[in-house]
Amino acid sequence: MNKPVSPSAIHPRRCRMLHLLATGILAVGLLLPGTALAQSRIKDLADVEGVRDNMLIGYGLVVGLNGTGDTINNSPFTEQSLTGMLERLGVNIRGETLRTRNVAAVMVTATLPPFGTQGTRVDVSVATLGDAKNLQGGILLVTPLMGADGEVYAVAQGPVAVSGFSAQGQAASVTRGVPTAGRIAGGAIIEREVTFSLADMPTVRLALRNPDFTTAVRVSEAINKVFGPRASKATDPASIVIDVPPARRAELISFIRDVEQLRVTPDQPARVVIDEASGVIVMGENVRISTVAIAQGNLTIRITETPQVSQPNALSQGGQTAVVPRTDIQVDTQAGNKLAVMQSGVSLQELVRNLNALGVGPRDMISILQSIKAAGALQAEIEVM
Repeated sequence: MNKPVSPSAIHPRRCRMLHLLATGILAVGLLLPGTALAQSRIKDLADVEGVRDNMLIGYGLVVGLNGTGDTINNSPFTEQSLTGMLERLGVNIRGETLRTRNVAAVMVTATLPPFGTQGTRVDVSVATLGDAKNLQGGILLVTPLMGADGEVYAVAQGPVAVSGFSAQGQAASVTRGVPTAGRIAGGAIIEREVTFSLADMPTVRLALRNPDFTTAVRVSEAINKVFGPRASKATDPASIVIDVPPARRAELISFIRDVEQLRVTPDQPARVVIDEASGVIVMGENVRISTVAIAQGNLTIRITETPQVSQPNALSQGGQTAVVPRTDIQVDTQAGNKLAVMQSGVSLQELVRNLNALGVGPRDMISILQSIKAAGALQAEIEVM
């Protein structure tokens, strides 16, 4: 009977060879195509219902501008706001004519994060409401920020940071960026919290960012595979309801963490997105076309005028200088372009390769895709932005 060999008895060179072999097999396995490479976390596909941002808005005044603020005569709201603010500070200017150009009326916006606590600071954006030219160097005065229910949830104040600038002289001017809008980093303090008790929820509802029947079912199946056959259920293409196990209700945060880290392969419809303004075309993986023949070409006529000057001979008595016209006409019928036949079930890669072989640019490709769709050969949805 052979005795077992202890690991320490193996030759060191053989150990290194076995280690290199195992490393090579692992590297090859990582390079092989697999479904895990196309999977995404549930955290990247869905949001937990109730955990959401809230939009805040307010109206305020920016002071300290170097003559680039609102024209008081053209902006009555600025005058009224300035008058009301000074009266609250004990200064009465009713009936007086204001001519300052150092004040601008602005709209202030911010986003209240979920579970934002009192005293936490958030960033705010500031944009002019009147005819102010530049907010550079301005300071936003105390501005209450309200939610959709009319309640004040934050108060903003501070110096405005403007990324753009504007400069002009008597004969020229230059503007870069948008000098009439800026931001205040940490410029608002949360004064009221949005009440939401996450720990008392017996069920958790996930909302898919891109609603889809197949993706919703796959998310539910991935959750049930880990937490039990009836742990979740897809109620519609956008919602998955999860019953929190009784043993995990005391640690709901960690339970949601475990759910978010599960990986699912999302499904996507066959869609072609076209941005005609910029000529951008984005085609999904599942785009297919039926058998179709495509030819692309335009008749181009180019006329070039190159007139020449004809001078008389040096000994000529009555000769005069004359302009002799020279016209060059070129006709390009693009006869070199061929009629390409695309077979049924052509994939996205083959479609792009054939269109590129025809010398088709992005602008012409948009027209070709729309024509294929009109012919009923494009098995995808076209969305024009």
